[in-house]
Amino acid sequence: MIPERFEHFVAIDWSGARGPRQNGIAMAVSHIGGGPPVLVKREQAWSREDVLAVLREDLPANSLVGMDLGIALPFADCGNYFPGWNQSPKSARALWALIDHICQDDPNLEAQSFVTHPELHRYFRNGDCTGEHFRCDGADHGRGRFRITEQAQAAMGCKPYSNFNLVGAAQVGKSSLTGMRFLHRLGGAVPVWPIDPLPDTGSVLVEIYTTLAALDGGRSAGRSKLRTYEELNDALAVLGSPPVAATGSIDDHSSDALLTAAWLRKVAGEPARWSPKGLTRKIAATEGWTFGAF
Repeated sequence: MIPERFEHFVAIDWSGARGPRQNGIAMAVSHIGGGPPVLVKREQAWSREDVLAVLREDLPANSLVGMDLGIALPFADCGNYFPGWNQSPKSARALWALIDHICQDDPNLEAQSFVTHPELHRYFRNGDCTGEHFRCDGADHGRGRFRITEQAQAAMGCKPYSNFNLVGAAQVGKSSLTGMRFLHRLGGAVPVWPIDPLPDTGSVLVEIYTTLAALDGGRSAGRSKLRTYEELNDALAVLGSPPVAATGSIDDHSSDALLTAAWLRKVAGEPARWSPKGLTRKIAATEGWTFGAF
């Protein structure tokens, strides 16, 4: 059984956009004692370094932190992150270190140097260009290479996209690559499950996919974005959470964070969330997993 030991549930909607501050970053917190989830507000938009400082220095004890990003790239499908490249790393932590090293001169924890690297750009879909290694052995879902956890998401009715995709509204690659730089800079201050074993005490960081929270909140994958407080509060009610005291429109970054903070509180004690059938030690070390995907 997973100990029901978490006291705080922090959900972070992440952004891979360029620039020093990101309107797409939102953070919300819920507490084990109940009450509605609450946005962590700032005088100006979050920077990625701001979030890093919170997790290093100001994170409440016994927090479960969910970040909406991919914590690794596909590995199992080809037996490698970058098949055919002799410098391809063999573990997620080595991948994080590689990204941070290549992008060391990129400001704001950006990852532009990685996706324009003379060798690595061939593995991504970027702009009008689909790299010759975007697919693995000719296989194509229409959305590129998937991790095992993304296959599990698809089986649950979600519509995941490849972390090698850098194009369009569905692109998740840039947010994931900046997130991997972030995780490398975090430096073990918070364990990252399942790349790190789940500790018996203390805080833990997990990858989240906010659509999973929306599904458990009574929404469909195609209607996962909540753009009014009324829609948000309807979904919170399904999760057993009190409503947020507001009406009218809300940006979907904030609603994603609020809903997912309440969802983490609801499902964190469910053992099946921590032991999905597709998760092996090899997958944990190379691809990681999305918390909540069975």
